[in-house]
Parts: sequence; C-alpha cells; structure tokens
Amino acid sequence: MATKKPASDYSESSIRVLKGLEPVKQRPGMYTRTENPLHIIQEVIDNASDEALGGHCTHIAVTQNADGSITVEDNGRGIPVGLHPEEGVPTVEIVFTRLHAGGKFDKGSGGAYAFSGGLHGVGVSVTNALSTRLEITVWRKESDGNGLHHMVFAHGDVIEPLSSRPAPRDGKKSGTRVTAWPDAKYFDSPNISQTELQRLLRSKAVLLPGVTVTLTNAKTGDTQTWQYAEGLRGYLTETLAQVSNGETLIPLFEGAQYAGPDSEGFAEGEGAAWVVAWTEEGAIVRESYVNLIPTSNGGTHESGLRDGLFGAVKNFVEMHSLLPKGVKLLPEDVFARASFVLSAKVLDPQFQGQIKERLNSRDAVRLVSTFTKPPLELWLNQHVDYGKKLADLVIKQAQSRQRSLQKVEKKKSSGVAVLPGKLTDCESSDITRNELFLVEGDSAGGSAKMGRDKEFQAILPLRGKVLNSWETDRDRLFANNEIHDIAVAIGVDPHSVGDSPDLSGLRYGKICILSDADVDGSHIQVLLLTLFFKHFPVLINKGHICIARPPLYRVDAPARGKKPMQKIYALDDGELVAIEDKLRKEGVKQGAWSISRFKGLGEMNAEQLWETTMNPDTRRLLPVTLGEVDHMASASRFNMLMGKGEAAGRRAWIEEHGNEAEADI
Repeated sequence: MATKKPASDYSESSIRVLKGLEPVKQRPGMYTRTENPLHIIQEVIDNASDEALGGHCTHIAVTQNADGSITVEDNGRGIPVGLHPEEGVPTVEIVFTRLHAGGKFDKGSGGAYAFSGGLHGVGVSVTNALSTRLEITVWRKESDGNGLHHMVFAHGDVIEPLSSRPAPRDGKKSGTRVTAWPDAKYFDSPNISQTELQRLLRSKAVLLPGVTVTLTNAKTGDTQTWQYAEGLRGYLTETLAQVSNGETLIPLFEGAQYAGPDSEGFAEGEGAAWVVAWTEEGAIVRESYVNLIPTSNGGTHESGLRDGLFGAVKNFVEMHSLLPKGVKLLPEDVFARASFVLSAKVLDPQFQGQIKERLNSRDAVRLVSTFTKPPLELWLNQHVDYGKKLADLVIKQAQSRQRSLQKVEKKKSSGVAVLPGKLTDCESSDITRNELFLVEGDSAGGSAKMGRDKEFQAILPLRGKVLNSWETDRDRLFANNEIHDIAVAIGVDPHSVGDSPDLSGLRYGKICILSDADVDGSHIQVLLLTLFFKHFPVLINKGHICIARPPLYRVDAPARGKKPMQKIYALDDGELVAIEDKLRKEGVKQGAWSISRFKGLGEMNAEQLWETTMNPDTRRLLPVTLGEVDHMASASRFNMLMGKGEAAGRRAWIEEHGNEAEADI
C-alpha cells in the first residue's frame, strides 16, 4: 500500500521550473501594469516607435477595432521572418514567444536599435502571453522579391505557423501589423482609458518629428492625427495652456545636445532634448522620456535636469549678487515652479522594474546635468532682465521655505534633550528632506560622514549589535546607551500601539538602517526593526523607517564599443549573475571583467558609499511597512521569533515552514 506524501515534504519534485511565457501568466504584475491593457499595447507601439527613432518609419497607425482588439501598424522594415541562426525557428516567432529576446540587445556598431527602451527584453512577448489571440502580418523587402508573412498566436502559443507568399510585383510596402485581443482575466478593467491612449500617441508624435501618428475608432469611424513641427516646444505650450492659467515667467528655455564620437565619458548619440518653462502660479506640467519610453515616475534623467537648472541659476544669482543675506538656495527652490518636457537618449537604460516607469541609470544624472547647465547659464547672462525675473521667483521660494521652517523651530525650541555626541547632524531643519542613517560600526560611520550630503543627511554610528528590546520594559529602554542615543536623535519618545505620541519633536523624515550586506548585517536590521515595531510603531505606520541596501559586489567592466569603462554594482548574487549575462551578450569575453566583493561597509570609500547607498538619485531604499496585517498577529509572530524563552517554538516553526521559503535557484 502506497504511503501518502506528507504535505510538508520538500523534495526534488517540489522545485517547479516555469518555461516559456508561464512566468508572465503566473505573475503578470511583475511585467506590466494590470489596471487595464494599455501597457501591453504600448509595448507594440514602442516597437514601432523604435523603428521611427532609427529613421526607418514615418507612420504609426493605431486602430481600436469593434471586437475589442487593437491593431498597431507601421511602415518600418518589418520584423525579420527568416530562421534564427542560433534557435532554428522563425525570428518573428522568437520575438513574440521568448522573454529576453529582441533587437535592443544588439548595441554594437550598426545594431538594430542603438537607442531603444531598455534591456529587460520582455516586450511584445508579454503582450502575446496576456492576449487571448494575437495576429501578426509582416511585409519585408527581401533581396529576391517582396514578401508577405502571417502567423497567429492564442494565449502565447502558435496556432497558425508562419506562412509566406510573394507580394504583388509592383508592391513596395514594408512594415509590421500586430492585432492583439487582451485577455480580460489579467486586468482589473478590460477598458483602456481613451485619454491615456491619446496622450501616449500624441507624445510619440512630439518625440518623433516628421512622424505621423493616427488613432482610429472603428466603431465610430473617428480618426485623430498628430504631427508636430515644433516638437517639444509646441507640446509644452499646448499642454500648459490646457492645465494652467499662469503665464510663463521667461521665454521657454529649450535645447538639445548629444555626445559626439570624441565625447569623453558618454557614448556617441547619448544626450537629451528639453524645454522648460517657469510659471508663478497654476498647475505644473512635467513629462520625461527615455528613448521614447514614458517615465511617469521620473528618475535619474530628471535629477540631472534639476541639478543642471539649479547649478545655472545659482551661478547667475551669485554672479549678479542677487541673494539676500541669510537666504540659501536649494535645488527644490529652482525646480518648484518649473514645468518641463525632457527626452533623453541613453545607450543602455536601466529601469526600476519591468514596466519601465522610472530610470535608474546612474550615468544619466551627469549626462543631462552636463548638457543642460551651460546653455541655461549662457542664456541667462545674455538676457539679464529675464534672468533677474527668474532669480526673484526662486528667491521667493527659498524665503517661503525658510519661514515655514522657522515656525517649526519655535515649537521645538524648548525642552530638547542634549543630542548624543557621536551624532553627526545635518544643517537643515526641514524634516521633509532630513535623513538619519543608523550605521553599523564606527568604520562605516566614518565613510558615511565623509560621503554624505551634510545639508540634509545625519549619521549615527552604532557600536556592536543593538539590544534585543522585545521584552524590555519601556522605562528600562534608556538604560541601554545605543537605544537612548537613537531615541534622543530621532526626537520621539518610545510608545506603544494605540498611543498618540507627540511627533512635533521628530527631527528626520527618513530614518534609514544602514548595515552590511551579510548575515550579521541582516541580524542588526532585525534588532533595529524589533525596536521600532515594539517601541516606536507610529514611525513605521507613517512611513519614516527605511532600510538602505548597499551592494555586495562591484563589477569593473572594460570599455567596449561605444561604452566607456564602467563600475557596476550588484545588490546580491542574483544581480551579479544578471550583470555577467548582460556583459556576455554585449560581447565582453569571459574573464575580461573583475569582481570585487564588499565584506562590509567599512571597505567602501566615501565616494562609493555615496554613489551606491546614500545618493537619493541612485540609491535603493526599502520602505518598511506593515501592509494589511493584524498587529496582534504580528506581535505574536515577533514574540515567537524574538522572545528569549521561545527557542523550542522557533525550532518547531522553522521545521514546519522551512519548505515555504522561496529560494532563488
């Protein structure tokens, strides 16, 4: 008689390998937005846009069909249909059925897409996976005559293999037509916002001068056409007129600059086009793009624009002695009333997440800042009257900000405890900007002090491991020096769930735990999180607690093609493998790069710690939240994990639930 397999059995058969497009169907939210199908249609539109960006396409036509499907057609070169030299199947089939495959990986000279929307390589394969049906027609101008090719997919699988036939002898058409029927079960709503779709297509026309973009509704027969001769300037002017009554303070500041073949530090063709307007009142318009991909959550290219504008305005104000005594300009003073449209071109853009809503490429800060600061500084000094108007606006912003801070200071001025001596405080008193880093060890604390931005970042080094405070009474907490110093530095007294503590003394908007990327560092994180969960729960509930994520590895990659030498940082082994895979795909020989492993934060110099872990533009902070959980249940779990008398319970829990841990295998 066969014995029944126990539910907790963990064996070789427990490891499931997802193949093909299964990962997308299992976790669609990891690859696309699931509010509605717009993003998977955008993947198809982006492919047509990449053809236009390369100068191979002049018309992109989108049709909303009566049956709910959407057709995207372009007059580009057409997706290659011949057998792939490595895979032995039609290339068009690979494009629509394989993750991490596409022309965007071909970055060498003469590559299909030198500037495309990123390196995730999931693209239209996600569209295919999340559609009940997808049809593709390709027109190619082959060397032996024109060809028309067609194939059909259902739920990501081929149901009609590629069929090919000669096109009419006089036919000169080339391009791609894709029709997709999004599968409603993967989306909160099957309906695409007409406003969002129109805005997306209009922005493509803006960013692709000379390209005509059309949207047709098959039900009503209505067709909209966009083609912009003025590009970014016309787009921002039109959009500002729709949302804002405020007149622009100075004529629009616009420009474009791209790196040449001899440009130091940037690949040929990298750069940006921009238009900026300052208004005294009304709504602000801010849109940014990377290689035509909308980055709705901004990113490092927007940070570069902010830095460039700030540097130019600050230099102008200082040169003309316009700054009143006691007023200090900050980047947000210059940026507060700025509207802009920014279109950056980056050779290898790195995005946050698969849906590409935020650019993470560190080099983009320097790229955009370097190209925008000199033109604005020159323009302001050539048009001093307008420059002084802009200076008045930003100085008023700075004065208003400082007045609001002074009011807060008066509330906090009495009864403040003496700050701990080892705290290296910041200059600003604005808790919306201020950050406190709780740093493991004096060595790392020294690097953090030298690498920080002293304007708004404070450092409190911690010696050794903090006390496990889960079973410590509140009135005994301050007997521990480390906890005493943390509480005094933060400016909030210990409290319990349900209390209403006085937060008027809070000195930092973000309290960041910064420890080594190893097991001991993780233990310190747990001890500090236990302290905040048990004795400062309101700080967690209001989103003030974060975990800084330092890298574990640094990869030094050699110069290759258009790319200069690079230092690439990896958080963990998984990112290291991905970086090495990327280097191999770019043609770098195995062993040509070197890998350094950071044993601890103390091994990093100040510049490395700033660039990887502390710079708001390039770091990765993990906010600590409880989410939708029962606090009592969480407290019970914490008690089992952190209680001194719970060793037996901990062991039983680990034996029961150990097989549920997700391993990156």
